[in-house]
Amino acid sequence: MIDSSNYRIEILNSEHRRDAFSSGVESLDDYLRRQALQDARRNVAAPFVMVNEGDEVVGYYTLSAYGVRLSELPAGVAKKLPRYPLLPATLLGRLAVSSGHRGQNLGRLLLLDALFRSLKNTSEVASIGVIVEAIDEGARRFYEHHEFQLLADSPNRLFLGMRTIARLFE
Repeated sequence: MIDSSNYRIEILNSEHRRDAFSSGVESLDDYLRRQALQDARRNVAAPFVMVNEGDEVVGYYTLSAYGVRLSELPAGVAKKLPRYPLLPATLLGRLAVSSGHRGQNLGRLLLLDALFRSLKNTSEVASIGVIVEAIDEGARRFYEHHEFQLLADSPNRLFLGMRTIARLFE
């Protein structure tokens, strides 16, 4: 178990030092270094960073609004929803932990924070659940371990329903 009091999660701003961040996945690192702040300014994504006591960025994730087709959802979920062409969801677009901080359950802490924020926001902006696009097999296993279900016709896109998320925080 980690001492989460040693970390804080904040919305990304220009004061956060991003240049040294290295998760080992170049596309995730480049996004944080070069694109995340621009996406925030343009309201394309809401990036959140986890910083330690030394103000080092040790992880991050992004949230965005998303539309999911009913036919993409797991059958058990889809049958309980209205037959709209697109349903509102929350996209957890990226999630990464720096290589030097792996093995401390920081990814789980980031995921829980993202899920909690997504749940809180559903009272003002509807969302049936959270969608993720796993970057690789390891990421897919991580999300499946946290109860995400694979979406139809997409081996790396997964879904976690808002009801399941709500139960996590009861």
